[in-house]
Amino acid sequence: MGQDKMTDLVIVGAGMVGLTLAALLADSGLSIRIIETREFDADHALSWEQAQREQGYDSRVSALTVASQQVLTVAGVWSQMEQMRLMPYRAMDVWDGEGTGHIRFDCTELHEPCLGHIVENRVTQSALLQRLAELDHCQLSVGVALNELSEPDADGFRTLTLSNGEALQARCVVAADGALSNTRRLAGIGMWEWDYGHHAIVTTVTTEQPNQATCWQRFTDDGPLAFLPLANPHLSSIVWSTSPDHAKALMELDDEAFCQALEQAFEGRLGRVTHSDSRYVLPLRQRHARHYVKEGFAAIGDAAHTIHPLAGQGVNLGLMDAAALAETILDGLEADVDWSAEYHLRRFQRARQGENLQMAATMEGFKRLFDAEGVMPRILRNAGMTWMNRLTPVKNHIVQQAMGLSGALPRLARRPVKE
Repeated sequence: MGQDKMTDLVIVGAGMVGLTLAALLADSGLSIRIIETREFDADHALSWEQAQREQGYDSRVSALTVASQQVLTVAGVWSQMEQMRLMPYRAMDVWDGEGTGHIRFDCTELHEPCLGHIVENRVTQSALLQRLAELDHCQLSVGVALNELSEPDADGFRTLTLSNGEALQARCVVAADGALSNTRRLAGIGMWEWDYGHHAIVTTVTTEQPNQATCWQRFTDDGPLAFLPLANPHLSSIVWSTSPDHAKALMELDDEAFCQALEQAFEGRLGRVTHSDSRYVLPLRQRHARHYVKEGFAAIGDAAHTIHPLAGQGVNLGLMDAAALAETILDGLEADVDWSAEYHLRRFQRARQGENLQMAATMEGFKRLFDAEGVMPRILRNAGMTWMNRLTPVKNHIVQQAMGLSGALPRLARRPVKE
């Protein structure tokens, strides 16, 4: 096989997590190839995003933490994202729709400018594509799928056969191609998975009253309903997690009836819901790879794990994966060891698998707590939320971890210490 068909690192998947990994390795000296099945014009990512921005908001948004902001800053894209469109949120308001329990987190209690940012996914992706277009050693191939993946040969190289007939040799392959990752399947890595019994409806809505730069979340009988503030003060992105039957019924409503149902479920906290953009529904399943690495292989982001969106942590966990894997590779290069060897890549797995499993367990616990019916579970939920809301140090400790200001974070995700 010719030298032109050999590369150090192949990343399968040009979503936010895969692109972030490539950007974090910008100064590594490694040759990087990114493969993406979707067709899009990567050379005009910013002009495309601007055209889309003028037409409205992306229905897919992420609540990016301070830690994720730091990772994207190191990746060289946060300043570009700020010039596009993002929304800092200053507070989170959470309440039990079946009682009086309520908790509010506010950035002023932490002496922080905000708790995080609501960012349209296409903003993050467009900024990353622009960044990677500036790198000579990084090549992006779109409209191409991975058909076959070999085991490592005697020299540690895997052979990839692509849908366009091309064959590559790579020292390391990274699966970043989403929850139904074909790359992970070809690598022979199994999954633990189970159905949450929820579908999520996502869209952008207009409300009579401004969003107050606040993330709102009400726990209903059927599941959590979140309103996430957008830069237009009367617009919010919603994620309504509910039973499949209820989701089907909601999707069949006309826009006016859907807005009325949404307003009622949200208890009219922002007045009337006057408009809804196109709605999309997603089935929710929890998945977790049995392991993240093999010789010359790693899985990150949704290819390694998916969780319930009730705390908005999915993309943040993926960005932490990208940061931890980038650190592992960079440390291996600096120490002049085989950075693609399984024994070395296990450092990434040790750093992330426990953290991701803990977050998955926490989200499952929250879901079961609010799914529980009966008087006693309701009393305990409401008493717990009221108690926590009054204990400011405990509450602030929890929100600091959620923001990525404390806990076991990759180096690239830690905010520089102010002198």
